Amino acid sequence: MSGLVGWIDFRRDLVEHEDVLHAMTDTMRLRGPDTEGLWISGHAALGHRGLSTSGTRAGSQPLPVDGERGSVVVAHIGEVYNADELRRELEGFGATFRSGSTAEVIGHAFLLWGSEFVTRVNGAYAFAIWDVRTRRAVLGRDRLGVKPLYYYAHGSGVLFATEPKGIMANPLFEARLDLTSLPLVLQPRLALPGETPLAGLAEVPPATVVTCSDTGLTRWRYWQLTSEPHHQDFDGTARHVRELLEDTVSRQLASDVPLGAMLSGGVDSTSVAALAAQALRKEAPDRALDTFCVQFESDDAHWVATELRPDIDAPYAAAAAEFLGTRHTTLTASTQQLLDVIPATRRARDLPGWGQFDASMYLLFQQMRRNCTVALTGEAADEVFGGYPYFFKDDVLGGSGFPWMGNGPKLSDYLSPEVTRLVDPQEDERARYAQLLSEVPRLTGEDAQNARMREVFFLGLSGPLAVILDRKERMSMSLGLDVRVPFCDHRLVEYVWNVPWSIKSRGGVKGLLKAAMADVLPSGTVNRKKSAYPHVQNPEYDRTLVREAAWIVNDRASPLAPLFDTERMNGLIRRIGANELRSELPGGSNQAALLIQLVELHHWVDEYRVALR
Repeated sequence: MSGLVGWIDFRRDLVEHEDVLHAMTDTMRLRGPDTEGLWISGHAALGHRGLSTSGTRAGSQPLPVDGERGSVVVAHIGEVYNADELRRELEGFGATFRSGSTAEVIGHAFLLWGSEFVTRVNGAYAFAIWDVRTRRAVLGRDRLGVKPLYYYAHGSGVLFATEPKGIMANPLFEARLDLTSLPLVLQPRLALPGETPLAGLAEVPPATVVTCSDTGLTRWRYWQLTSEPHHQDFDGTARHVRELLEDTVSRQLASDVPLGAMLSGGVDSTSVAALAAQALRKEAPDRALDTFCVQFESDDAHWVATELRPDIDAPYAAAAAEFLGTRHTTLTASTQQLLDVIPATRRARDLPGWGQFDASMYLLFQQMRRNCTVALTGEAADEVFGGYPYFFKDDVLGGSGFPWMGNGPKLSDYLSPEVTRLVDPQEDERARYAQLLSEVPRLTGEDAQNARMREVFFLGLSGPLAVILDRKERMSMSLGLDVRVPFCDHRLVEYVWNVPWSIKSRGGVKGLLKAAMADVLPSGTVNRKKSAYPHVQNPEYDRTLVREAAWIVNDRASPLAPLFDTERMNGLIRRIGANELRSELPGGSNQAALLIQLVELHHWVDEYRVALR
């Protein structure tokens, strides 16, 4: 929900730059269509656009908060799911509340506990606090990185915003692609926490607080996974998973606006929808949950089963909806509709996107927004419980690289010699892999299999999780829809992290989750094979990608052409057009999808006027 921006400058009087601050704040209008606020005082300024999802709790922002210990100004996005508990605790310490807003809870929590207040918060959020007492800005983000917050340190302070566009609206920032980041742009799953391809632009990493003062920036990581022995048996573990999920879904349902859920008919989304429908019926027996699914107009003619997508969601979703008693809508998207909304998905991201994958989700959320303002999703369960095929492939697990990468062609293999003199893509990938492995929380005495599975889970909870969370967050919020992610509750992630692989996988893929939820799931969902988020299989869309890629690589007017080895790229494009790569790509991935990052990079550079140097 909502969007925030800010500018801290210890040399400039920001009152004189109110027009720039209004421009920065206005970039958040799609995220926050309901309210607008701007606070300026000398060397600090905060802006906010709000989406109303919980009555008075959202409140007007930025919000000055005064207490016995001083004054702060708060802007935040997202939700603090234990705000009521925190408010009661703060009142016990003498805090006086003038509103029911979460911003006021955050302000009083900061005044009492300092930056450490984040360790007490359960939620999906990002915040900016200007501490009037110490003249410093404090930026923070939730533990799993569900909500975004970017920043750019300039010579005399910092710019920050929920999305890059808020920073780009300030003339102090120049959008420039660091060419050594090209491997990251061409394979976003390789990104390390906080990393972006724009020179100087960083994202506050998940579970991190960044503090800006007149002496510079500091970062503090306030949470990380810890490895401990697991002592419960399978049944006890499944019961606790169920308890955590029930509590999480119940917390995230708290809202005064219409509610919905994504429903694919798989175990993840159906589990969330089942608990949500159950909770709503407890509130009012006649209250039904709205659920939504996407399919493609061309499925009947062109859909082919693959390892990653062995079947189509829609029939399973409809059956699950009937079983759960939800009001269900299936969106049927045409290829032309996908192509038509891709420009909007690019504006939602401000960074290179995912083409049709963004577009189908955008269309689905557009449909959902007609019925609801808040929705739940089952995303992140695969990363937490181990749902992808590679978790069950010994040859892949025994490799020395990212298990989802496969051995097929990669766009970074086709960079020009001039670029590879700046960055070696293979060495860059190895370095990222080694860095992440060095950060895995180890368990002393753990056997080799569980130690390796711990590594694989840690890798998946880094770049791949960020990719799916970013897509969900940017597409939904550009439409004023707040989509919440119960499987990213940090208590659930902490608990499942230490469950041995033999328990997680008992009974097959996500066997633990299925056991925890079996009594509220239809048999078709429990017995269904894992099927990834759908993609369109349509020669028309593939030909569009191939044509654009060929122009990008060969036309002298293309700014990207010099970055690639023209002859070798043409060979790759020809093979994709001739349908020769399917057997070389992991999980039977769509061949033309390999070109999406190239095409999206081109449009990003062109539309955002990104300098290449």
